[in-house]
Amino acid sequence: MIDKTFASAAEAVADIPDGASLAVGGFGLSGNPIALIEALLAQGTTDLSIVSNNCGVDDWGLGVLLNAKRIRKMTSSYVGENKEFERQFLSGELELELTPQGTLAEKLRAGGSGIAAFYTQTGVGTQVAEGGLPRKYDGTGGVAVASPAKDVRSFELNGRAGDYVLEEAIVTDFALVHAAAGDTHGNLIFNKAARNFNPLAAMAGRTCIVQVEHLFQPGELDPDRIHLPGIYVHRIVEVGGDIEKRIERRTVSVAEALGRDIPEGA
Repeated sequence: MIDKTFASAAEAVADIPDGASLAVGGFGLSGNPIALIEALLAQGTTDLSIVSNNCGVDDWGLGVLLNAKRIRKMTSSYVGENKEFERQFLSGELELELTPQGTLAEKLRAGGSGIAAFYTQTGVGTQVAEGGLPRKYDGTGGVAVASPAKDVRSFELNGRAGDYVLEEAIVTDFALVHAAAGDTHGNLIFNKAARNFNPLAAMAGRTCIVQVEHLFQPGELDPDRIHLPGIYVHRIVEVGGDIEKRIERRTVSVAEALGRDIPEGA
């Protein structure tokens, strides 16, 4: 039997080199592997190419690596919560491959499943398929790197013909993932919305590193509750259930915001 546990987050990420590509779980700040991200920040790794739904916020999640200028390229579907991201992108310091969210999820899943590419209708008739999306600016308002055109083919599906764009799978050098629970063999359970991109990121990484809140021995977890089997996981570190978790925005009801009751029917 293989024990995949590491003593600390720092030890688990110690061999991630400058210039590595990473698939990182999380959606907004939900399910961010923050202990692994902070360990990567502390060891000084730089020139990273990161695939993640978004890049955190200015002072949390992947935003801490961005603020330290450790990220060379982001492949993401949403970038609207991070002002430093906007500044670096528009000034030509950061490359961005903007990808539709469902397509990004499937590119990661395909990479982990041994599927080289797939056709999808998402993006047909737009710059996603036709090319020309700015990936990197030159610092003076011009586009230094633009997205290329992609292969588009017509298929008939369910009796309807239509165009589909070819999207290539994503495989990265490493994956950083957060899970609620796992065992020493790497079998993982995610908690509700924190499941998000974490299993997909785990599948796409050649070496998958996971932080878990609670670590169990083999056989202690109900097999029917396992969301991701240990075959995808190479390293696992326990960070505790009291690890800090943040959200981008706290939403309250109108009544709470006004500090008074709202009449029924109002």
